[in-house]
Amino acid sequence: MVRTAGDLARVTDGLVRIVSVIAKPHDSPFSLYTDDTIIEQYSGTSQKILNDATTVAPDDVTVTSELIVGRSIADGVLTAVEQTTARALVVGWQERKRRTDAVLGTTIDRLLERAPCDLYVERIGQEANSVDSILLPVAGGPHVRPAASVAKAIAARNDAAVHVFSVAASETASETAREHIASAETSLKEAPGPRIQMESEIHDGNEITEGIVEAASDHDVIVFGATRQGALHRRLVGSVPRTVVHRTDRTVLLARSGDSIETVADRLLPWV
Repeated sequence: MVRTAGDLARVTDGLVRIVSVIAKPHDSPFSLYTDDTIIEQYSGTSQKILNDATTVAPDDVTVTSELIVGRSIADGVLTAVEQTTARALVVGWQERKRRTDAVLGTTIDRLLERAPCDLYVERIGQEANSVDSILLPVAGGPHVRPAASVAKAIAARNDAAVHVFSVAASETASETAREHIASAETSLKEAPGPRIQMESEIHDGNEITEGIVEAASDHDVIVFGATRQGALHRRLVGSVPRTVVHRTDRTVLLARSGDSIETVADRLLPWV
């Protein structure tokens, strides 16, 4: 995640602020202590996380770190975003084995709904020596812009290509897919950073997930844009990205635009 944040900061001449949150719920014994006392006396594990993260930070990007106390992890992260008016937030996601009503977990879901900046949720995949190719599946919508931005930033650091990918089940759908690809290519060109190599492909078939899984094997990183699903939320939980995650060892990033956060009343779901 630090590398991804560094890639985004590098192309925008920004800085990376690494934050670790110590949760202090209302019913926790920690609620008896001040935030300063908690940080001073009970921050061992959180401080180690910060130290480890700072160690792998890129040398050519300004990096700061801070411990924050919050009523929950999400509250602490949102506080950090507000304090710094951050342009982007990068968080990690691990698959849950138990059943849950949350899409990506309660903390991530809350950040998807409330973080007032571009948000990137990263499932770390199998470590590779380098990134040669990035898969960018697109189906239109406002979240293609941040997805294109992070895909370009990662590509710029690694001298990699971005492969724009869409799925079409018919001739009519093929025209729409071409429009999605053209829009994504424009977003890639307009995103901060140097010029990169771009490729595009329209996959013919009805199975969106199968097409992406098949394509994923030829790439190192997969970047999705989020999309609204409204009332269909419960039925479509985990439709594409979670299936792809189960079936690939690649790093997967889900991007959500901060531009639309004020108008989003329903939860956000990954690309479907």
